[in-house]
Amino acid sequence: MKTIEKLRANEILYVEELTVNQIIQSLYDRKSVRVFEEKQLSESDKKLIIDAAIQAPTAGNQVLYTILDIDDNKIKHELSIICDNQPFIEKAPFVLVFLADCRKWYDAYSLAGIDAREPGVGDILLACEDAVIAAQNAVIAAESLGIGSCYIGDILENKEKAVRLLNLDRYTLPITMLIFGYPTEQQSNRPKPKRFNSRYIVQKNRYSPMNENQIKDMFQEVHDEDGFDYNEYMKAFCARKYMSEFALEMNRSVFEYFKNFMKL
Repeated sequence: MKTIEKLRANEILYVEELTVNQIIQSLYDRKSVRVFEEKQLSESDKKLIIDAAIQAPTAGNQVLYTILDIDDNKIKHELSIICDNQPFIEKAPFVLVFLADCRKWYDAYSLAGIDAREPGVGDILLACEDAVIAAQNAVIAAESLGIGSCYIGDILENKEKAVRLLNLDRYTLPITMLIFGYPTEQQSNRPKPKRFNSRYIVQKNRYSPMNENQIKDMFQEVHDEDGFDYNEYMKAFCARKYMSEFALEMNRSVFEYFKNFMKL
């Protein structure tokens, strides 16, 4: 057993003593990896990561997703372009796209002679939950093998191009993409960004908006470097992320996907 001293320093502020196992340790250690060694994953490790993903919790044991294993270099290249022009995507040795998939059960009902309703918004959201839970299983499985990973949320952008590129059905939605590979030494040694403390994240029983002091304290604790200016940080982050062109495109694109599930 390992002690809490092995966990990230900012967490030690809030937990005096705790014993952790290897799985807990890997959850604290894992960070996004965007630069990989020029080393391929073995087919057995790829299969293990995918099979571990499929062991994830799933609503009603329906497994409401399809995993696209992208090994076509042309498709990887196009994905790197439509996902906000990020070249490291096509350099990744192993790329998986997780589709929330309402088509397979809809067709299964039809094959049984059932005149089932068309999938709705609740159905695709439930499928998204299934797919993302499976994706996280894949991430943790890879971490246990010394294989790094990075979520690519930009797969939600450019709906029309993604549909053509991946031959997506109207009752599917690419909820996330994962890239995998062996991290370079620089990536392995790169510090993991601090997370917000649980006292800002967990509430008892009923939701309550945070007050001004709580919000500012939450950010100050993870940005404890000298000279941190809350207002300047938020302005820059908002411009770079929340109000960015890719965020606006993501919202447009997701709305187009959801139109297929919004029939009354």
